[in-house]
Amino acid sequence: MSFEPAWRGAGPRGGVSGTAAPPESGPPADLPPPSDGPPGDRPAVPSLSASEVYAALGTCPRGLTPAEADARLARHGPNELPGVGHRHVWRRLLAQFTDLFAVVLLVSSAITFLAYLLGQPRDPAILQLALAILGVVLLNAGIGFAQEYSAERTAESLQAMVPHTCRVLRDGEPRELSARELVPGDVVVLEAGDAVPADCRLVEAQDAAVNNAALTGESEAVTRVAGAVPAGPPLEARNCAFMGTDLVAGTGKAVVFATGTATEFGRIFRLTAAAPRQQTPLQRQVAAMARRVAGVALATGAVLFAVRVPSGQPFVDTFVFSLGVMVALVPEGLPATLSVSLAIGVRRMARRHALVKQLLAVEALGSTSVVCTDKTGTLTQAEMTVVQLWADGVSHAVTGVGYAPAGEVADAGPVRELLRAAALCSNARLVPPKGRDGWRVLGDTTEGALLVVALKAGVDPAVEEARTPRTAEHPFDSVRKLMSTVHRAEDGTYLAYVKGAPLELLARCDSVDRDGRQEPLTDASRAEVAAAADGMAGQGLRVLAVARRRVDGPRPPIGDVESGLTLLGLAGMYDPPRPEVRDAVDACRRAGIRIVMVTGDHPLTAEAVARRVGIVRGPRPTVVTGVQLDALDDRSLNALLAESAELLLCRVAPEHKMRVVTGFQQRGEVVAVTGDGANDAPALKHADIGVAMGASGTDVAREAAVMVLLDDSFASITTAVGLGRSVYQNIRKFLIYLFSHNIGELAPILAATFVGFPLVPISAVQILAIDLGSDVLPALALGAEPMEADVMDSPPRPRRERLFSAAVMGRILFLGGIQALGVCAVFFWHIHASGIPYADFTKDLPVYREAITMVQAGIVVSQFFNALAVRTDRQSVFRAGLLSNPWLLAAGCVGIALMAAISYAPPLQAVFHTAPLAASDWAVLAAFGVLLLAAEETRKWVLRHRRTAPKEGTR
Repeated sequence: MSFEPAWRGAGPRGGVSGTAAPPESGPPADLPPPSDGPPGDRPAVPSLSASEVYAALGTCPRGLTPAEADARLARHGPNELPGVGHRHVWRRLLAQFTDLFAVVLLVSSAITFLAYLLGQPRDPAILQLALAILGVVLLNAGIGFAQEYSAERTAESLQAMVPHTCRVLRDGEPRELSARELVPGDVVVLEAGDAVPADCRLVEAQDAAVNNAALTGESEAVTRVAGAVPAGPPLEARNCAFMGTDLVAGTGKAVVFATGTATEFGRIFRLTAAAPRQQTPLQRQVAAMARRVAGVALATGAVLFAVRVPSGQPFVDTFVFSLGVMVALVPEGLPATLSVSLAIGVRRMARRHALVKQLLAVEALGSTSVVCTDKTGTLTQAEMTVVQLWADGVSHAVTGVGYAPAGEVADAGPVRELLRAAALCSNARLVPPKGRDGWRVLGDTTEGALLVVALKAGVDPAVEEARTPRTAEHPFDSVRKLMSTVHRAEDGTYLAYVKGAPLELLARCDSVDRDGRQEPLTDASRAEVAAAADGMAGQGLRVLAVARRRVDGPRPPIGDVESGLTLLGLAGMYDPPRPEVRDAVDACRRAGIRIVMVTGDHPLTAEAVARRVGIVRGPRPTVVTGVQLDALDDRSLNALLAESAELLLCRVAPEHKMRVVTGFQQRGEVVAVTGDGANDAPALKHADIGVAMGASGTDVAREAAVMVLLDDSFASITTAVGLGRSVYQNIRKFLIYLFSHNIGELAPILAATFVGFPLVPISAVQILAIDLGSDVLPALALGAEPMEADVMDSPPRPRRERLFSAAVMGRILFLGGIQALGVCAVFFWHIHASGIPYADFTKDLPVYREAITMVQAGIVVSQFFNALAVRTDRQSVFRAGLLSNPWLLAAGCVGIALMAAISYAPPLQAVFHTAPLAASDWAVLAAFGVLLLAAEETRKWVLRHRRTAPKEGTR
C-alpha cells in the first residue's frame, strides 16, 4: 500500500489545507517531553501552527526515531485503556454464601452440629438436621451461582473501541504498527474509513471529515482542517481527531498528542470507572426483607427457647425445637427461587431481542419511571434520507428510507439535473450490501443521501462521474458553507457545481433554472426559494441548495466558481426515526413513563425528531443545552426536572448526562438511560438501568450497560418494561405463596407450645423437605406466569413502595391463616382422638407419627391449591384457565408425589419419622385445600364487586 498521497502535495481533488511543514529533521533533543497527564495539562496544540505543533511535541514531519519511540513508550506506557476487571469464579461462588438467609442457616447448621457432638448420647436425628440445613444452603448457592454465571455476558470491551493497527511514520519510513505502540509525538497517516488510534492534531488534511458520534453523540460528519484554530473546548477543535472516532472522508497526516487514559476517550473511561453501580429497587427491598425476616426468626426461636427450658424440657431437645421454629420462618428457597424466576425473565427478554447481563436488572426495568434516551441510533436509523426535492416552484416527494436505493421520486424529470449536479458535487461512496451488511455510505452521510436519491431518480453517479470527470474541488468550510467542484463536459467545456446552505448559495445566484431555461433571479423568485427552504426547515429537514455555472478552464479560482450561479433547486433530508419507535413511545406514555431526550445534537434537530416519534406533542417543549445546564445550581435543576413535562437536553457532555440522571434519582425516580456511544457510558453505568444498543452501539456502552438491545430497537425497551413489570408481579405471587405457608408451618409449633404439648407437631427436617421438595418447583412455575394483557396500562409503582405492601401482607395473612387453622385442626384432631394424655406422648408412638405426617401432608396439599389461588390478584383463576400454566400443575403433583413417598416408603419414614396415611386422611386434606381455594375466590369476587360498583352507579 502506498502512503505518499496522504502527506504530499495536492491530488486532483484539491490542495492541502494547512501550513507548510518545517524542515524534515529529527526531533529536537532539548525540548520537554509531551504531557501524558489529563487533557487540561496537555499542550494547547489546536492553537499552534503545524511547525509549532512539531516543536511542542518534540517531533518532526519524518516522525520519531525508533529509539525515541521506544523511550517514550517506556515513559508514557502503551496506548490502551485498563482492562475491565471481573470477579474470579471462586469469588462469584463465595458471594452466594453472603446472603443473609444463607448466613443464618450456616450458623444454624454449625450450632446444630455442635449440639450433636456435645450430646450424650449423640442423637442421629440432630446430625441429620445439621446436614439437611447445610444441604439446603449448598443447593441454593449452586442454583444462584449457575444462574448468575450463565446470565452475565462480560468481556474486555473497551479495547475493541481502539483500532488494532495504524499507519505511522518512523524516521521517515511508513510502518503499520499496533495501536498500543503509539506514543505522543508519533506522526500517523489517516485515510477515509480509518479509526483514529489516539488523540491527534492534524497537520495536513485533504477533504478530511470525522464522525465524532462515539464521543459527542452528533450523527453528522465534521470537517477537519490543518490550520491553527482559536483555543476552546478540546472536542470543538476542528484540527484535532480523537481516539474512538472515524475518518469518514478524505486523508490526512496528524501528530499524536495524547494516548491511553490521557485521551478524551480515556476521560470518559475514568468517568465510567468512577461511577458506582446502583442497587436496583428489588435488591434494596429483598435486603430489607431478609433483615426483617431473619430478625423475626431469631427472636421467635429465642423466645420459645426461653419459655420451654424452665418447663423442664431437655436442653438439646428444646434447642432443636426452637431451631425448627426459626427454620420454619426463614424462606430457605427464596434466593434460588428469586434467581431462577429472574432468569426466566432474562430468557423471555432475550427472545424479544433484549439481553440482560444482570438478573436483578429485569425487575428494575419494570419499575422504570423515567427513560433518558439518546437520539442517533436509538430513536433514529442513523441513515440520512432525502424526503423532499424542490425545483422550479414544485415540490417532489421521495419515498424509501435509508441508504438502499429503493423508492422513487415523484415526477423525477424536472429534478434530474438537480440530482446530477448534487451527485457530482459529492465525495461519498455508496457501498452495496455484502454479507450481513446492508447498504453503507463511505464518507459524509449527507452526500450519501444525495447519491441514494439520485439513483432513485434514475441518475447513476458513477456513470455521470465518468462522463464528466472532475478537474478541481473547493472543499466545504464553515465560513463559506459551500462546496464546489469543476468538471469537464463532453463538449470540452467546463461546468462548476456548487451545493451548500440555501441562504449562502442563494446570495451567489443571479439566475434560476426553469424547465431547462435559465431565467433571471428576481426578488420575487428569491422570496419563493427562501420560503421553500424555510418550509422544509420548519419540518425539521436539513436543506441543501444546488447550483451550477459554466467556467473557463479546468481550475478556475474559487471566486469565479462560486459567483454568478444558476440555482437548480433544493433537497430536504433527515435522519428517519425507526418505524416502530412511535408505537413504543405511545406505550410508554400509557404506562406513565416519562421520556427525556438527551443528545449531543442541535436543538432544532432534536425537537424535530422528538415530534416525529411522539416524545414532544405540545407547542413549546423545554429545550435546554449543556451550557445552560452548567448555569443551573442543584435547586434549579431539580425544578427543571420536576416542572418540564416535555424536556429535551441538547449539546450535552457525559458529565451533564450523569448530573441529570442523579437529579432524577434524587427525586425518587427509577431512571433508565439508553445510548450507543462511548459518550453515553458513564450515564449508562450510573443509571438504575443502563440500556445499550447491541448492533450499532460501541463496546464501551455495552460494557457499561446492564441490558443490551440486540436489534437496537427502542420498541424492545417497551416490551422489556412490560416483561419487567410481569416479573415483579410474579415475584409477589411466589412471595405470597412462600410466606403464607410459612405461617402454616409455624402455627402448629406455637399452638403446641401454648397448650403444653411436649413434642413438635412438625420437625425441622420435615420443614426443610417441604421448603425444598414442594416449595421451589411451584414457586418457579409461578415465576413463569405469562405477562398479563393490561400490565402496561398502569403507572410505574413508586420507588419507595415496599415489596411487602399492605395488600401483599394482608393476602399472606389471609391465606396463611386458613392454612394454619387447617393443619392445627388435623394435628390436634389426631392427638385428641387417640385419648392419650399429652404427657405420655413419645416420638415413637404411631399416633404421633400419623399426626405429624398429617401436618406435613396438609401443608403440601394446601400449597397445591394455594398456588392456584395466587396466580391472579383480582381475576378468577377459573377465568384465567386452570390449565393455562401446566408447569404449575406438574410442580404441584411432584410435591404431592414426594409427600406420598415420605408417607409410604420405609427408608423415608425412618428419616422423617412419618407413618402411612389412609385414603380418608387424603380426602380430608383435599377438602381442606378446596376450602382454601374457595375462600380466596370469594375474596377476589368481593374485591371485583367493590371496584366495579361505583362505575356502575355512575352510568
